[in-house]
Amino acid sequence: MLLAKVATHYRKIRGTKTMKSLADAGLLDRINGSARLMIVSDLDSTMVDHDDSENLSLLRFNALWEAYYRHDSLLVFSTGRSPTSYQKLRNKKPLLTPDITILSVGTEITYGESMVPDTGWTHHLNRKWNRDIVVEETAKFPELAPQNFVGLLQSETQQRPHKVSFFVEKVKALEIMSFLSEHLEKRGLDVKIIYSSGIALDILPKSAGKGEALAYLLQNFEVDGKVPLHTLVCGDSGNDSEMFTIPKVHGVMVSNAQDEFLQWYKQNAKNNPNIIHATERCAAGIIQAIGNFCLGPNVSPRDIKDFKKCNVDIFSPGHEVVKFYLLYERWRRAEVDKSEQFVKNLKSGFCPFGIFVHPSGIEQPFHQCLDYMAKLYGDKTEHQFRVWVDRVSSAQIGSDTWLVRFYKWELSGDERQCCVTTVLMSLKQPDGFTWVHMHQTWLEGSRARDQTAWCF
Repeated sequence: MLLAKVATHYRKIRGTKTMKSLADAGLLDRINGSARLMIVSDLDSTMVDHDDSENLSLLRFNALWEAYYRHDSLLVFSTGRSPTSYQKLRNKKPLLTPDITILSVGTEITYGESMVPDTGWTHHLNRKWNRDIVVEETAKFPELAPQNFVGLLQSETQQRPHKVSFFVEKVKALEIMSFLSEHLEKRGLDVKIIYSSGIALDILPKSAGKGEALAYLLQNFEVDGKVPLHTLVCGDSGNDSEMFTIPKVHGVMVSNAQDEFLQWYKQNAKNNPNIIHATERCAAGIIQAIGNFCLGPNVSPRDIKDFKKCNVDIFSPGHEVVKFYLLYERWRRAEVDKSEQFVKNLKSGFCPFGIFVHPSGIEQPFHQCLDYMAKLYGDKTEHQFRVWVDRVSSAQIGSDTWLVRFYKWELSGDERQCCVTTVLMSLKQPDGFTWVHMHQTWLEGSRARDQTAWCF
């Protein structure tokens, strides 16, 4: 019903602005045909585990996605956070760059790294919505008054054109919601009031919300003949429940889902075989769901201890890049045995005459860089040191030659650096890929303080 309802409105509002947003982000032609898998995930306490200081489950998901899915699938983040709050989280956690971002509880949709806004969706939400009236009416409720500790207006960054948000205790929230809805209806507005996480009360246009936004996206893809083959929605709280009502999607409630969501599940979806309550927390629960529904590879490269003994029947540039940087991280963290054979195995994947262009501009032979890396064994054992790659893309430019581009991130203690990396690879079956040439440049604002310490 939700998808059909949005489709009816959507046909009225779809036009050149919506199409331009999709085109500007490159999503109309990035994938040839339908995406193999579209994952739509909440962030806080779903993709991101704030109790995991090492971010291990998130890093496991990152490696899985970039190795096996980035090239032909879509990653969508659907969050209650505003754009400002979302960027703060990205600066704090090792999040991948999504293809689509749904923000502010489904009131904003953006595309690509540059976050091109969907103006068609914005126009859609203006129907029977007036933010000034919402603010005026909420001010009449003592429980929502700024000076009242029972209800507090959320920070200014969380207030958006189609979203007015408060922090309210659960007992008071339930009392407020029905009365407030009546008040706003009498003023000619059509609104939706969502209570989640046991404290957050959001007032939105009736046609907004995470579920409505997802239905709108699916209708976009349907009109273009590019509906994803599979869609997996992931959440932990009440404002995620709408996504689970979309027909034909798979859904995973992570093990740490909140009581309000568990109650919704018992009442509405307990007998739905396409929705599971995972036994794993956060991103680990998402990986579990991929395996449960047989949506594709579900063993993260981070979970593979010995790649030589693991028969991975996948020859892809993405997998090659993820594998190398995992081995690089393990070497510097002393998580593998210090041996000449380990370094020899790494060298076998690089062209003997290949060149590495350091982000400082200095050119060095690959073998010289690998010899330098060999001396760094265990130098990061006393630091929180992690490496991950983002936005891996590749193009076959010859019968056995590939041009690969990605963002390579390093976290060492409190310092994060990133290089935009381009690699020329050749494929020699059955041996795999050989790195022929590599060039790195610093991402703006991510230059290392000590450039001489940067290796690969």
